[in-house]
Amino acid sequence: MNALPLWLRYTLLRVLLFAAPLAVLLIAGVTPWIAVLVAALFGFSASLIFLRRQREQLATDLYAARHREAPVTRDDDEVEDAAVDASTVDASTADDERRAAE
Repeated sequence: MNALPLWLRYTLLRVLLFAAPLAVLLIAGVTPWIAVLVAALFGFSASLIFLRRQREQLATDLYAARHREAPVTRDDDEVEDAAVDASTVDASTADDERRAAE
């Protein structure tokens, strides 16, 4: 079992694939903006090659979350909806009474 969620593990690996070459290039004395460009290209290329399985799993999880058959409902949703409806009815009743008094 993995302790980290898939999206967090994938993100950390992507950051590591960028940060490690960046640190090496900066320590080597490369101009900072060139080091950032090279590290970004390396991180992008390495993630395409080495993180394919994680990327596909993440895409599958995101697709499943966006295309659920039944909407996700919580136990208190109905209670909250009833409270909102009651407050709307109370407010409209108070407005009607105020207009009648004028």
